[in-house]
Order: sequence, then structure tokens, then C-alpha cells
Amino acid sequence: METGNDNADASSSNSFYTFPPLPPIILPRSPSNQEEGNIPPLFDPPLQLALRNHHEIMPQSLKEQYILRISHFFDNPLGGFRINGVKWTYADAEFKSVITKKVCQLPSFFSAALFRKIDIKSSGIVTRDKFIRYWVDRDMLTMDTVTQMYRILKQPDHEYLSQVDFKPILQELLETHPGLEFLKTKPNFQKRYAETVIYRIFYHINRRGNGRLSLRELKRGNLIPAMQRVDDEEDTDGVLRYFSYKQFYVIYRKFGEVDANHDFLIDQGDLMTYGDGALTSRIVARIFEQAPRKFTCKVARHMNYEDFVYFLISVEDKSSEPSVEYWFKLLDLDGNGKLTPGEMRYFYEDHAKKPVSFEMILCQIIDMIAPEREEYITLRDLKRSDLSRIVFEVLSNRGKLLAFDDRVRFPLPRRRGHQHPDLIEWLRFVDKEFESMLIDAEFISSSEDEPMEDWGEPIEEMRD
Repeated sequence: METGNDNADASSSNSFYTFPPLPPIILPRSPSNQEEGNIPPLFDPPLQLALRNHHEIMPQSLKEQYILRISHFFDNPLGGFRINGVKWTYADAEFKSVITKKVCQLPSFFSAALFRKIDIKSSGIVTRDKFIRYWVDRDMLTMDTVTQMYRILKQPDHEYLSQVDFKPILQELLETHPGLEFLKTKPNFQKRYAETVIYRIFYHINRRGNGRLSLRELKRGNLIPAMQRVDDEEDTDGVLRYFSYKQFYVIYRKFGEVDANHDFLIDQGDLMTYGDGALTSRIVARIFEQAPRKFTCKVARHMNYEDFVYFLISVEDKSSEPSVEYWFKLLDLDGNGKLTPGEMRYFYEDHAKKPVSFEMILCQIIDMIAPEREEYITLRDLKRSDLSRIVFEVLSNRGKLLAFDDRVRFPLPRRRGHQHPDLIEWLRFVDKEFESMLIDAEFISSSEDEPMEDWGEPIEEMRD
């Protein structure tokens, strides 16, 4: 692991630990505010289908039809559209509603990024000819939505997305989304919200864990529907993946609870206090050996906020595929891809109180997972089972071992038919913690936040 001096977060004052503001109550959008969403489609279905069916070279006849349909949007005194960062003027709002949303059919918070891709010389204006050169001549309009977004966000010399590439759209989302307007006076929490969204995106979608999100990974993930949903919702908590402010609030507050001395770093002793000391010492030691995941923290033997986000999701959402991989690496002591009875015994024996013998636990684990070979359990075995999370909890969590004692003997299957079965455990955790945080008035702070470092510094320090 790379070592070095304390990072920028560690040197921040304790005032950084004022807690994020609670989200306001968002009223349902009135019909009068939905006019933008009711704009009729720019193209009739036959033309739209024809455009999407030409993935490589677009016939000239279709290009001409398309250009004819969009040309009148640029017939204004400006000869196009202007932009001024994310501080929207009237013309900028037109670019967002007409070009980004209606013509390109992208989320509105892609407007600034799209504008800059088209206006390559930074003249501050997008004309009809510039738009055609970028969107038509490069065949952007024939690409699927995932590929369009990928090309808009990525750097010209890269064939992947890094964490920094998401900064412009999240900055615009924070500036323009009605459900995040209350954060405009709290730039430090704007920054932490954006970082948390990015960490969660890479946790779930960047399955190689190299910090380089490929187009293939993006297509296999569920990020684009979440982006489209948050653009349509006035309350970010209506979006269960990535963008929920309530989920960010819980994650950040949990970090603050563990970071005892408020230096924005977590050591092994700090992590032992997580969940009122629920994790065993051997589990925590393996985490700090970086067996399941290499830390990005530059301070030796410490976690930073990004590392904690990965840890928290893995601990509290053990049913997700990235979490299963995290826990398998943690428990597989010799890294040979086989979880043996000896390795499971090593972790089980670290429990101070053992309600049943390891032999009985092992029998129940084998019955639950039904591995291809009874001598060991593989990652494939665990991914096939709906009950793998119980195995991880029995071997790692003192409190849940006792709580699950009866359920280990008679395990209950996960509820099927749920709208989001892969989010059940995570949403339960968030709802329970959020309710507890609301009740605990001691942690609800309304103190003023001191200004922090510039927006991009923490994200720009991340690996590419």
C-alpha cells in the first residue's frame, strides 16, 4: 500500500464533522411543472427506429431528414446557444431543455458536458454547424444511450471513465436539481455527496476494481436508468441506486461515528467499534491486511472515506455480487479460490460466545449453500445461493451470529417478488439507521459549516 503524509482530509479541522443537513420534504411535482416532460417526440416512430437501427454508417437520406428537423432550433438572434458554466442564463436553459433533453434525449445534467464536447474551441456558443459536426457527422445519434453518455464523459485519449470524469455532471446535478437545492449553501457537503455517488457507482459497476470504468462494464450495469430516473424525480430519495441523499446521509454519518478523533482517517482500532463492536478482531485484521480490497488511502494502516464506503456497503449489503466477492476474498486465507472448513473454523473460533459447535454450523452452511463439492465452497457456489449472506454473518459478526442462531438452523429464503430484491438488505439498513439518526437529536447539528478546499481536490487525488 502506498504511504505518505496525511492527506488533505486528515488535515481538515474538526469543524468538518458537522453533520450533513437533513433533506427537506419534497412535495409531488404539480402538473404545471411537468410541461418539459410532456414535450412531444422530435421524430416520429419510423424515423426514430431508422436512426437507431444504423449503428455504424448513417445513410445520407436519414442525415438530411434529421438536420431538417433540428435546424429551426438554431434560428435565434444568437445563432445558437450560449453557456456560462452551470450558472444558467435563459439561453443556457434553452440548450438544456431543447438540445440536451429533446434532441439528444439525455439527462438534463449532461448539458454542460455536452456543450463543452461540441464547443471544442471554447468559444462559448454552439451553432447549428458545430452541433451537426459532433452529433451527426460522428454518428453520435445512431449510438445507444449508454455509448453516447460514455463518449460525452470520457477523456479524448482514454478508453475508460475515471472517477474524475463524473465530476462535471454531478456538479451540474447539484446546481440544478430541486431536491439538492438545500445544499447550495453547504459546498463541503455538496462535495461529499458527489464523492459518495461516485464511490458507489464504481463499487457496483467497475467490477475489475481498477478505477477504470469500461464501456462494457457501463453497459452491463444499471447506472443509466438511475441517471434518467434522478433527472425525472424532484426528490433524489425516489432513486434507490447511487443518488439518494438519504443513503448518502447514513453513509457519511456512520463514517463520523467510527472516526473517533475526527481526523478523517480510520485505523484498525476505530473499525473495531463499528456496529458497537460487532465484527470480530480477525475479520477487522483481514480488512486492514487489504485482503478483500486494496485501500486508496495514502496514510499507512488507515482507511480513508472511499475505503470506508466500500467497507460499509460490503458489510451491510452482503447479498450484492460485489459484496459476495469482497467477503470471499476476505475469508479465503490462502487465496486459492476455495473456502475450506479450516478457514471457516479460523473465523468462527474468534467469536467469544458460540451458541453451537463449529461442526453443527458447518453442516448448516453446507446445507444452505449446497456447494458442487462438499470439501470446499467456491465463489461460484456462493453467488448461486440466496443465503450466502448468512454464511458471512455467522463467521464475522458477533451480534448477528446470536441473532441468526435460530435462522441458521431453519434459514428463511429471501423474499421473492420484491420490486428490487437485490436491494432488500441495503434498504432495510438505511431505513433503520436513518430513523435512529432522526430520533437521536444529539447528532442533528445545525452549526455553520466552514469553507473547505476547492470542489475537485479530493476527487482529483483519486486513481485514474
